[in-house]
Amino acid sequence: MSLYHLLKDVDRKQARMMVVLVSVSVSVAVVNLFNQIAPLVLLSGAHFLSAFTKPQLDALALGFLRLRSEGTYLDMAFWGLWLLPFGLLVIKSGFFPKLLGVLLIIGCFAYLAVSFTALVFPAHRQLVSQLALPLFAVGELSMIVWLLVKGAKVPLPETRPAHVS
Repeated sequence: MSLYHLLKDVDRKQARMMVVLVSVSVSVAVVNLFNQIAPLVLLSGAHFLSAFTKPQLDALALGFLRLRSEGTYLDMAFWGLWLLPFGLLVIKSGFFPKLLGVLLIIGCFAYLAVSFTALVFPAHRQLVSQLALPLFAVGELSMIVWLLVKGAKVPLPETRPAHVS
């Protein structure tokens, strides 16, 4: 929300899109947490699970862990998508160097490439992930460092003379 408040006057529509895409990403991540919690429940030894054999419970637990991994790759698409309006806002804003916006947009497409590859061509996901890591890391880390060190130099609103009656 801080980024929204900072950038909403640059382009309100793109700032809203950025927030919507981040919100969707967070929602997907929260739902995906159930896939991480399910193996803990399945392997807890609770009495109601006695209807299943140990190999069945192990297989179900592994299935949920794999589902969590796939859910993370799906969520990566939204990690990338929110960087597109963010990068465009950074470029337009004048608060930040335009290069930071370009790096964020490159990061967007790197995340999308990893997500697409992992979901459609899973045999190649490791290679694409290794190639894309520097591309999305550079933009996001540069933006974080810039905000921590320099901050955003937001122009002050023009001072208007008081209306004289």
